[in-house]
Amino acid sequence: MAMDGNGSKPAALPVRTLGRSGVPVTALGFGAAAVAGLYEDVGEDEAAAAVEAAWADGIRYFDTAPHYGLGLSERRLGTVLRTKPRDAFTLSTKVGRLLEPHDGGGDDLANGFAVPATHRRRWDFSADGVRRSLEDSLARLGLDRVDLVLIHDADDHEEQAFKEAYPALEELRSQGVVRAIGAGMNQSRMLARFLADTDVDAVLCAGRYTLLEQGALEALLPAAEAAGKSVIVGGVFNSGLLADPAPGAMYDYAAAPEDLLRRAMRMRDVTEAHGVPLRAAALRFPFGHPAVAAVLVGARSAAQVKDAAEQYRKPVPGAMWQALRAQDLLSDGVPVPGRRVP
Repeated sequence: MAMDGNGSKPAALPVRTLGRSGVPVTALGFGAAAVAGLYEDVGEDEAAAAVEAAWADGIRYFDTAPHYGLGLSERRLGTVLRTKPRDAFTLSTKVGRLLEPHDGGGDDLANGFAVPATHRRRWDFSADGVRRSLEDSLARLGLDRVDLVLIHDADDHEEQAFKEAYPALEELRSQGVVRAIGAGMNQSRMLARFLADTDVDAVLCAGRYTLLEQGALEALLPAAEAAGKSVIVGGVFNSGLLADPAPGAMYDYAAAPEDLLRRAMRMRDVTEAHGVPLRAAALRFPFGHPAVAAVLVGARSAAQVKDAAEQYRKPVPGAMWQALRAQDLLSDGVPVPGRRVP
């Protein structure tokens, strides 16, 4: 494990279980989209160093998807994880997009990834599509199993996702092929339906439960808590705005609107007045709700991974949360973490 600034090992990351599945996740997880060239190219060595840095800092939950870099994320993640004891980490991937070979050239920047367009994505939430997607993912990963499989971005395929993809995952879980199942999206409404209408173990909610936006608090998080199921939170920096609020910062994959930029800058002023970087506050905020099991952080380099781990471990005084409320930057009904590292 990497040493902290004082030359000692950093504190171990808390571990939680996804719902009743028995699948453990570290509170801080590694989201592997960035190492697949999200927005800009990432070299093989840099990507491997990022994954190794996550391992060295105690991260044992890793998330990927076929969508990320047209399978590059799975290949790169598998290259490193194959060198680790398989029972020592938890791995999730996703279904809903099949990758089909494409020889037309070009790149994949239209979909956000700086990689050659060697494949094309095809939506498929059928039972056969789910099984094929998982088989293809295991081949790219070079591993014999994943622990958690998530139905991915089914926004425009809601009924097929519920009527075909979910039953297929439920069957795979009953057969012991996977240990936990769920859904991952950038919205909270459909995830709340998954929690209410199916027997998923967990959902991954990206960008909808952050210091700037708490839409998931209306239905999703209460539903998860009531059902004893877990929520994994992604996008805690809202595409970058809460990491570095400055002109040109991104919010929800686009340039941040002026009002949100000003709000984020005010938040930064409050957190820094209490000795807490805004990044640290953003990472810790979701753990105020008991249904949150883990936060995923995307990083493209070892330095970014180490920074995320350091920020997560920083002490956050209760007075900081109170000050955010006093400045009308956080509503009274929004839960916040206690003083102890969650």
